[in-house]
Amino acid sequence: MYLEIVSPEATLFSSEVDAVTVPGINGEFQMLSNHAAIVAVLAEGTVKINTHSQSHLVFDDLHASVVPHFDDNKVLTVKIKSGTLEMKDNKAIILAD
Repeated sequence: MYLEIVSPEATLFSSEVDAVTVPGINGEFQMLSNHAAIVAVLAEGTVKINTHSQSHLVFDDLHASVVPHFDDNKVLTVKIKSGTLEMKDNKAIILAD
C-alpha cells in the first residue's frame, strides 16, 4: 500500500509500505494492504511504518521527524500531536499536526 504523511509544513513521508500502525482516539490500530476504506481521527502518539527496506528513503532535514526504530531497521516512527487518516483504494493519507 502507499502511505503519505503530510504536515502543514511539508510532506514528511511518501512511499510504498508493508503496514502502518496509528494512534487512533479509541486505541492503536494497524492497516495492511487492501484494508477496507476508513476515515479516522488520530490522537497524540507514534505512527509506526513497516517498510520492506529503507534503501530508497532519504533522511534529511526536511524529513527529520521520520526516525528509524532503534531495534528494527524495517520500522520507521513519526511522532504526531493529532491528525486525520484516510485509507481508500490501497492509499493511506495522514494529515498530521
